[in-house]
Amino acid sequence: MKKKILIVEDEKTLCLLYEEELSNEGYDITAVMDAEAALAKLGEQSFDLIITDIRMPGKNGIELITQIMGLRKDIPIIINSAYQSYKEDFMTWAADAYVVKSSSLDDLKSKIKQLLGD
Repeated sequence: MKKKILIVEDEKTLCLLYEEELSNEGYDITAVMDAEAALAKLGEQSFDLIITDIRMPGKNGIELITQIMGLRKDIPIIINSAYQSYKEDFMTWAADAYVVKSSSLDDLKSKIKQLLGD
C-alpha cells in the first residue's frame, strides 16, 4: 500500500514540484497551502508523514507542529525550509528532521525513505 504524505507549502510551484516528484517515487501525496488546511486534512484522513514549511501565511510551521503533536504524536514530521537559521530554534527540534530547501530533492527524498523505513 502506498505511504501517504501531507505536504504543507504556501508556494504553489513548489507544491506542484513536490507532488510530482514524490508521486513518481510511489507516494500518495496530498498538498495544502496553509496550516489550517493541513489540520483539516488531518481530521479527515491519516498520513504516514508530514512535510511542512515554516514561513507561511496564518499559523507558521512551528505552531502547526505543536498542534499536530497534540493530536498525533506518531506521525513523523519533516521541516522543509529555505531558512537554515530556524534549525537553531529549539521549537523545531520537535520535528523528526530538518531539510533546507534546494533545487534538488535528493536530501528530502532520502529523509522520507529513512523516516518511513522504505
